[in-house]
Amino acid sequence: MLRKMGEAVARVARKVNETVESGSDTLDLAECKLASFPIGIYKVLRNVADQIHLITLANNELKSLTSKFMTTFCQLRELRLEGNFLHRLPSEVSTLQHLKAIDLSRNQFHDFPEQLTTLPALEIINLEENEIVDVPVEKLAAMPALRSINLRFNPLNAEVRVIAPPLIKFDMLMSPEGARAPPP
Repeated sequence: MLRKMGEAVARVARKVNETVESGSDTLDLAECKLASFPIGIYKVLRNVADQIHLITLANNELKSLTSKFMTTFCQLRELRLEGNFLHRLPSEVSTLQHLKAIDLSRNQFHDFPEQLTTLPALEIINLEENEIVDVPVEKLAAMPALRSINLRFNPLNAEVRVIAPPLIKFDMLMSPEGARAPPP
């Protein structure tokens, strides 16, 4: 058990060091068994945080992200959080004014994260395989850059299915009513 934890910590440290040393605009911590974003990473990345445009935290065990995460990496263009246990985003997600794409698929959202509707550059939202019933269609329709939202395999209510199509100018992907996601 301790050996596996040590290997996971070493893997995270190696990936963070690679980002710093190479001056990369990408931080990839996918599949690192993270239950939270390691606090020590903020210090290590403090001089390059503004240069990071893509963070991948996919397939970890994250239950939440902190406001500090959002405000530290405010220059993000893409955020990949699929395959975690997230059920909400901090209100500070509104500081991600340059964000173009966010992947929140395969998480535990019951409510649509409405803070996303305030992001002017956001083009792509992926919320596939969550538990979302209601969607703020009017707010989504008012988003200037939105091109696509994936809501497949969510138990969307009938009202969303009827109201959305005539109001939206972007692609809204929905599963047939009652469809369930295939087993993993």
